[in-house]
Amino acid sequence: MVRRASQKDAVAARAPASPGKVAYGPLAAVAAEPWRALAERAIEPNGYYLPEWAHAVNASARGRIGALALSAWNTAAPARLTGLMPVMPMWRAYKIPLPVFVSADPYGTLCTPLLDREGAEDAALQIMRQARQAGAHALILRAVTLDGAAMKAFREELRRDGLRPRLLQSHLRAALDARQDADELLREALGAKKLKELRRQRNRLAEHGTVSFCIARTPNEVAAAAEIFLELEASGWKARRGTALLQDVGDAAFIRRATAGLAETGNCEIVTLRAGEVPVAAGIVLRHRDRAFFFKLGVDERFAKFSPGVQLTIDLTQHLCADPAIASADSTAAPDHPMINPIWRGRLAIGDVLIPLRPRDPVVPLIRASLALRDMIREPARRAVHFIRKRKEKRQDNGQEKPQ
Repeated sequence: MVRRASQKDAVAARAPASPGKVAYGPLAAVAAEPWRALAERAIEPNGYYLPEWAHAVNASARGRIGALALSAWNTAAPARLTGLMPVMPMWRAYKIPLPVFVSADPYGTLCTPLLDREGAEDAALQIMRQARQAGAHALILRAVTLDGAAMKAFREELRRDGLRPRLLQSHLRAALDARQDADELLREALGAKKLKELRRQRNRLAEHGTVSFCIARTPNEVAAAAEIFLELEASGWKARRGTALLQDVGDAAFIRRATAGLAETGNCEIVTLRAGEVPVAAGIVLRHRDRAFFFKLGVDERFAKFSPGVQLTIDLTQHLCADPAIASADSTAAPDHPMINPIWRGRLAIGDVLIPLRPRDPVVPLIRASLALRDMIREPARRAVHFIRKRKEKRQDNGQEKPQ
């Protein structure tokens, strides 16, 4: 089994004094300063693995606290963090008791590790070695960009050892090429008829007050906007399902801490669409290097007939395309998302990848078989829960049943 982090591990992760020191231990013990410096040099951006966000998730988010970290350090003084992969044992991630480390869930659907662009392959190699030393037979990189530079670094190091990654599952999700002209992009994506209908809805929304798109950037602005977002998200179907962030004390604490911390470093914006003084939609956007990440969206369902979520996303599209610092945006949405897929027509290939750590390891096929069996058992139950939930929500919407 993968061994637990000890007090000795925690000390090593907190203060790697010798050059080349590779640390394994609690994620909470990884200092923010070297982590932030690595993020600035990362070969591939990931807003969900910025220290302010990941530390906040790890401190209080429901079901996501207590993560571990595999990290790599350079081999020449001064010591420098060159790689970081937050992880958890496979038992915790999937309830499968096999010696495997799995990417820790950062509450956003992207777990691409941070690797130093000046030594990405060496950092990937050190992370894999550290996992082996901790007793793991494999790594599972969940929700990584399959064509990204980080995955390429892992693939190259595996090739040198005569190994190869195994794709467990993959999908495409919406992304935005922010280097394009926004108006042209929206015309091509939505067409004249749909844009005309959205303008009509916006004019109807304006009957409730002047429609404005507001961007919160400073810590004080973001703190206030976060409360608006939380209230909006908890006002609709997410609250009925019990998944709104505000419904859990730990989740609410995480989002307040994370957005405030990232606002301090210029890595977070909260966008709000208002009709007069009334906020009708709000979304959290993380920024890392030249990429934006659209975390979550909350809307006031009383204004649903005006498509407030779509209206906000159109304004956000124009905002990101006008920002020379942003080249692309990841929706971090589910595949085939009905709202954002028609607007952001770019696609990112995202997948879960199994990284074997030893040649001809008999544990590797067992890992794949265990995951396949788990999915086979869980899928009928998932569909049944989805069906029951939809029926219940339909009764509530029709006034046949009081909301819980």
